[in-house]
Amino acid sequence: MSHLYKHLRIHQVFGANTDVGKTIVTTALIRASALNNNRVFYLKPVSTGAPQDADDEHIKRHAGPQKHLVDAHCLFRYGDPVSPHLAVKMASEAQGGLKVSVPSDETFVGSVAEHIRKQARVMSGQAHMYVETAGGVHSPTLSGTTQLDTYRPLFLPTILIGDSKLGGISSTISSFESLLLRGYIIDAIILFRDEYYRNFEYLTQYFAERGTHVTALDPPPPKIDDFAENFANTEKYYSDLVPDTLKGDIFTALEHLDVCHARRIQELDSMPRRTLDAIWWPFVQHGLVKTEKDVSDFFSIYDASSGQTPTSQPRSLLQSPAGRFCFMVDTSSLAAANAAGRYGHVMFPQATHLPALKLAERLLQGPGKGWASRVFFSDNGSTGMEVALKMALRSFVVSSGLELSSGGEEELGVIHGDTIGTMDACEEGVYTCEWHEAKGYWFEPPTVSIRQGGVAVSLPPALGFESLSHVYDVEQRLESPLAKHYRQYLENHMRSLQADDTRKLAALVLEPIVMGAGGMIFVDPLFQRIMVDVVRDPTVFPTPLPVIFDEVFVGLYRLGFESAGPLLGVNPDISVNAKILTGGVLPLAATLASDSRAKVDALLHGHSYTAHAVGCQVANATLDMVGRLVESDQWVAAVRKWAPEGPRASSSRVWSFWDPEFIMSISCLDIVDEAMTLGTVLAIKFKDDDAGYASHSAQTLLQSLRLPLDDGSTSAAPGGAPFGVHYRTLGNVAYLMSSLNTSRATIEALEDRLWRLVSNVRRPC
Repeated sequence: MSHLYKHLRIHQVFGANTDVGKTIVTTALIRASALNNNRVFYLKPVSTGAPQDADDEHIKRHAGPQKHLVDAHCLFRYGDPVSPHLAVKMASEAQGGLKVSVPSDETFVGSVAEHIRKQARVMSGQAHMYVETAGGVHSPTLSGTTQLDTYRPLFLPTILIGDSKLGGISSTISSFESLLLRGYIIDAIILFRDEYYRNFEYLTQYFAERGTHVTALDPPPPKIDDFAENFANTEKYYSDLVPDTLKGDIFTALEHLDVCHARRIQELDSMPRRTLDAIWWPFVQHGLVKTEKDVSDFFSIYDASSGQTPTSQPRSLLQSPAGRFCFMVDTSSLAAANAAGRYGHVMFPQATHLPALKLAERLLQGPGKGWASRVFFSDNGSTGMEVALKMALRSFVVSSGLELSSGGEEELGVIHGDTIGTMDACEEGVYTCEWHEAKGYWFEPPTVSIRQGGVAVSLPPALGFESLSHVYDVEQRLESPLAKHYRQYLENHMRSLQADDTRKLAALVLEPIVMGAGGMIFVDPLFQRIMVDVVRDPTVFPTPLPVIFDEVFVGLYRLGFESAGPLLGVNPDISVNAKILTGGVLPLAATLASDSRAKVDALLHGHSYTAHAVGCQVANATLDMVGRLVESDQWVAAVRKWAPEGPRASSSRVWSFWDPEFIMSISCLDIVDEAMTLGTVLAIKFKDDDAGYASHSAQTLLQSLRLPLDDGSTSAAPGGAPFGVHYRTLGNVAYLMSSLNTSRATIEALEDRLWRLVSNVRRPC
């Protein structure tokens, strides 16, 4: 909700149907606002029909004794009195088939947002604005998208005009729920007082139980053909409804709307203090308090330390690291509501429900295809990995006939979760404490990066490769001298570890391709492939070690592919998926296992919310959306950009949403040590003599990214407002992530800002 100003109260007026009195009620509100000496702005984004019958003209005629305080405006106007999407088509037909340009949803919403910003900039005193829609909540806009979804990026506080006629109770409640499901804030419901159908009586009680204010107004007189007489009747109606005494139902409604607005401002002002008093944050950033969540990758935020003026608004912020969860809420919110209403809570042991069953089958045919046979559901990535470790350790004990005192082997820098079991599977570090008891052995892996425009694998020293596709063509590299070096190194170390009788290795745990929380470390895939080969080699391990892929972060197309198995050329015995699984809406994790690593008796206990129906339904909806995105033009274009020339073009699996020329160019900058990208992830490592987790160099260098860049142009944010960027740093490494559905325009805007910010920085001597 980025259009929230201290001195400009804005409400969008939706109707439960067409012809329910939106314009009549809005006119009454405007007159009441003006009589209270407020400057008033009325906006009709799109109007169809004769100009003299237009709603903005009605407002001008009946603005009341304070009409000099009222400004009425329309953005798009069409002559035929039909639905906007049809009016555009008929306008083309009227011009002999000459196609009339149809504004896109982005252009349409951007025009509305710019009009709001324009009025807000010129305001110095108190003002009200009313944005009136056309028809019902699901009526289409110019592009054919329903109004609910078109206007959603603006998230303006809403007034719903109820239907007072027969059938109006149902249509009003349905409209209310449709708005609610899409995240709209509904401050009030206003409808006419029809004494025969008396819908207002039922709806007042119904919505009182749901905390929503309802106002019933006297209905207007019937319209008559004589213009002068009709004008006089209508004007008398408004004078009675909105009297100079400033008393009556319309003023009660107006006062309620003012209180709602004031409460929102007060909440924003108090949230920083209340949050610091009540909440412990992980990775604390106490200067920034996020508020309302907007659509796609953008949020509205209020920065208490920014010195925002009384007429300023919360800033738009591109939530770049929120790509860890990939917000795709358009489908997921409806799926969540559907499952909550249909299933509620299902105790899963010895029971089932369709969302969980469908999700399990999809995962087995998706990331688990060809190797997994069962799915175990848990709450999140940490518990999913805890389950995986239990499976692996118990399976090894049963297979080998040995009893274990500890561990497994992994790579340095991994973080598998926050439970004690998963933390014990990590080496000592900043995430551990006195309860930590390391159980395992950790290898320092070789890494992949782009340096000075070339692809390198760092051992050290760095080895050069002709392209990313060459590095990630693991099968072709298996016979290389480097592969033999890796194998000899790993075999020697593992044989040495096996000779230690005090502990036995029981599992191999990998975060394949990229180790996320460890600092966005892109591991050489050949090294990980050979690790798997070695632990399955009977000459090294008489009982092969179970292999766990922690794909909580990297899985489900985060890196451009569904699972790392096909890229590495080997499948795990156990894998864990979470994060993208539910599109960032709800916590849910799935641990996949092969027949050979069945749960045995390691998992007799589950969670109260195991396979909760709402999460499973949301996950199915998310996977549906991901399936469509994989086939989208933007996705295909990005893959094509990264395709190498020559015979490897068709077989290459690696690509990124970030532009290859941008990555190569930024890797050549004086201040940049290396850069790397796959799929949605971009990591930039800056040169720093004091590099490490304690370094603040990346944070210091990029801090201005958080501020909106207002260069006068329309931005890629919803509504076109200038936006800042929320990013994450780990020492001298900065990382940014898009969502799977971030627009190319948004990524280009971010690339441009990054380039302008770092291209002129010179490293001090």
